[in-house]
Parts: sequence; structure tokens; C-alpha cells
Amino acid sequence: MDIQGKTVVLLGGSGLVGVAVARALIPFGPEKIVLTALTRAEVEPAVAELQVEAGGIDVAGEWGDMFWPEALKDRSRGDVLSDADARSRLLDDLYGDLTDDVVRRSTFASILDRHRPEIVVDCVNTATAFAYQNVFASAASLRSKADSAEGCTQEEVEQHLATLYLPQLIRHVQIALEAMRRSGTEIYLKIGTAGTGGQGLNIPFTHSEERPSRMLLAKSGVAGAHTLLLYLMARTPDAPAVKEIKPTAAISWKRIEYGEVKRRGKGIERYDAASSVPVDEAFGDGASSSYRATGDTLHGVYVDAGENGLFSLGEFETLTALGLMEYITPEEIADDVIREIRGYPTGHDVVGALDASTSGPTYRAGVLREVALARMEALEREHDVESVAYEMLGPPRLSKLLFEVAILRRLHEGLDEGAELDPEDTARRAAELMEADDDLRVRILTIGLPILLPDGARVLRGREVKVAPEPGQPPADARLVENGWVDLRASSWAKWRDRLRAVRDELDSGPSADDGSRADREPHDRGRALRPGRLAAWVFRHEDDGERIKR
Repeated sequence: MDIQGKTVVLLGGSGLVGVAVARALIPFGPEKIVLTALTRAEVEPAVAELQVEAGGIDVAGEWGDMFWPEALKDRSRGDVLSDADARSRLLDDLYGDLTDDVVRRSTFASILDRHRPEIVVDCVNTATAFAYQNVFASAASLRSKADSAEGCTQEEVEQHLATLYLPQLIRHVQIALEAMRRSGTEIYLKIGTAGTGGQGLNIPFTHSEERPSRMLLAKSGVAGAHTLLLYLMARTPDAPAVKEIKPTAAISWKRIEYGEVKRRGKGIERYDAASSVPVDEAFGDGASSSYRATGDTLHGVYVDAGENGLFSLGEFETLTALGLMEYITPEEIADDVIREIRGYPTGHDVVGALDASTSGPTYRAGVLREVALARMEALEREHDVESVAYEMLGPPRLSKLLFEVAILRRLHEGLDEGAELDPEDTARRAAELMEADDDLRVRILTIGLPILLPDGARVLRGREVKVAPEPGQPPADARLVENGWVDLRASSWAKWRDRLRAVRDELDSGPSADDGSRADREPHDRGRALRPGRLAAWVFRHEDDGERIKR
């Protein structure tokens, strides 16, 4: 992609890697660079610094927690989780359906809607943001309270739900994809993490007696899950091009200086011992009398490693030593980012690597598919049975489609006749078939699919219903029928008539085998048959946008 004249949003752009990427973008002349950060205090100095170097490029800033609804973006996590109303809104957006309102009110989508970027570079350490909420401590606290006489409150349960990693990650990826589609984003590049700086389970840099700590492993687990979700995003039609650069070394450095040593933006207070105390008294309730604050803060020489904190000479020397984590500079990461955006492969795109190394469909499997289909057809003829669906593959919509075509196949001879069906007549005949064919009716009801009769007011059902109304949902909701009821109404057969006409037109007007391999085609002896599997696949592929785009 040509970067010139484009708008680029750098999520986490005020950080170590984000600023390096912004600097690397400037020579290529984007129209606008938008930096985002968690707080205004983080992003405004970075914007001011880059404006000096950017020439005529517009440099803007956005701030707030991009994983939360925009109305909550400037509030601390502790503040939100202690506020019943805010916590409820957060959980509703996290665990509810992905509706248009959920997307529109998210901070991520709001930023993209304001700036409409062609390029999004995500430098946020997503895995750390989620994993370091520490679900292990939350679970231990919840279990302890559950064992107590008082038990757990709703607030405590909801606070725990808000720390679970995968619901947060899944919703973030869902919103990100939809937001980028709406804003016209053409490429999304993630700066990911391995969680351990490229080291294995023997990593010695861990804040726990465990080696490595559970939180560190959770960080790696979330990072891996994120990568695979990005891999799926890259295989989704109408998604932006998706890439991920995953550094596997310590990232350093931003600056070296002498000054106040800060942790989370605050100076570290210095303490001295007031007196020596017996070991068995040193860690009890009265231990506070054994030390005193000196009244000043810790100062020293440090290397600023960005989001990873400030390291002393000894810490930096140990961390980056040959054979330990070693390190990579942010400028090298930025170079990879620019090359990948411009279409020059670096060999460091993890999504591309997964594409190249996973095992996809094969020629042998395609040939053997024909053998399997033919053998199953022969067995159905031998046993005089049409199995249709067992509702083990899912979703129930698949079983619904398969059975509706099975009904059509008994009422109409082939694709050409089905494409000219009369909806009212087919509805009447389908109802008669349901009444007369006990085996077909029982097979449908046994696997949990209701049968909606032609009048739309009555239904046949078995013991189990796979797609039943949710609390408060009207039974007449069209989504229920669409997602898992066999629909005998004339409107349903009118829809099938239109589908069959579309399939027929594809066969008749598209290029034939004589014209080359441009079109996907079924073997000649099945092309015009009413086959449940083939027609359900057509609906999934063309109506439900479920087509595979990579092999």
C-alpha cells in the first residue's frame, strides 16, 4: 500500500514502539497520524514531540481505554468495577450479543469512526492488559468468600466476570473487525507479544515463586489466542488485510538518564529500617514500627524501556545478556511495520506464517470425498432411509436447511422444476407430507427442530427444542424460525424458489468446463439434482457470507 495521503491510527501510539512507528511513517507522507493512549497525560507529550518532526502532516491524539464503552473510557478500572451501574453496562456489552449499539458505543469504534483510517497499527499490549487483571487472585478471593458464612455478593461475582480474559478478547476482536469494516480500513497490523520475550517456560524473569508465574503464562495464552483470532480475521471476506509482528526479545530503549525513578507514574518512596526486630515479629501486625519513610524518593541512572518500566544498569545488563532475553530496538520493529504495510514481505508476519504452515484442503481429500458420498448414497438406498441431519455438526440452521431441501426433493423433480414451484401449492403438499411421513416428521422433531405449519400459527415440536425463545422473546420472532425451525409456510418456499433460480442461473449462464476452470462446479451427474447438502452449502456460502477465501 502507498502510505502517502493516507490516515494512520496508531493504537498505543504514545508508547515506545508506537512513537518509533510514527517516526518511520513520516518520510512516506501520510496525511494524518493519530496517536492513542490510555490517558491524556500520556498522549499529549507524544503528539507535541511528533508535531515538531512531522512537517505538514496532521498529528492528532485520542485517549481512553479502547476496550471499554466510550462513556467509561476515562474512568479507572477500580472505579468502574465498584460502580454498580457502570459495571452492569460494561458486562452487558461484554457478554451480550454483538449489536450495532454495542459497536457504536465502543471507544475503539468511536476513534475509527472519527478518523476513518486506511491504516491501523495496533501497538497496545493487549495480552498484558487482559492477563494482568489477575483472574487467579480474583478466583481465590471469590472462593474464599463463597466458603464464608456471608457468601458472595452480586458485586463480587460481577467483578470476577469482568476479569475473565477470553470474553474480553473475543469481544475486542469482534468490535475491531466491525469497526474497521465500517471505517473503510484497508490494513490492520498488530504488534503482538510472545509473553516471555522469546524465552521458554524456564524464563527466570517472573514476579512469583512459580517459574514462570501463572499470570505470565496467562499473558502468553492470551497472546496466542489473539494471534489465532487475527488469523481467522484475515480469512474473513470484507476484512482488512491483517498482519501481526510478534517481537520475541526485550524491546528497548526510549532514553537513558539520571533522575527520579517512577513506578506507574509516581516516584518510589525511600524507606529505612527504624531498628532491628526479631524475625518472628518482623512480618506481623506490628511490623510497621520497624521501618520509617525517609521523606524523599528513589533517584538513579536508568534506561527507559517504555511500557516495561525503568531498568537499572544491572537489570538491563542481565535482561539483555546473550543467552537470556536479549533485545530488539523499537526502530527495527518499526522498519518491519513499514515494509509490511508497503507490501514488502519481512518474513516476520505471524499471520502470514500461519497461512503458510497450516495444512489446508488437499487433492486426495477431494477425490475421496466423492468416494464417501457415493458409498453413503448406496447405503441409504440399500436401507431405504434418508438420514438428512443428526444435529451434531450445527448450527440448527444447517439442519433446518437440510430438512427443507429434503422436503422439496420429495415434492419436485430436480432443480429446474423446483425453480418454478408454486409457493402455496408447495406449502399445502409439504403439510400433507409431514402428516403422512411419520419417519421424516419424527426425524425432524427428534433432533430438536420444531415444524412451523403453513398457517404460521401452529407448530409441531418434540421433547427438545434447539432454538427456543429466550426469556422475554416473543415466540413469533422471525429469528427463531430462520435459525432452527423447519418452515412450511408459503413464504419459506418462495424463498427457496428464488434460491433455486439463482443456482440454476449460475449453472446456465456461468462459464462451462469447456471455458476453463474459472467456476466452481459439482460433478455433472449431481449439478441439477435437489441435494440437501449442496443447497445448504450454497446458502451458507452466498447468503450467509460464509465462503472460505484461503486454501
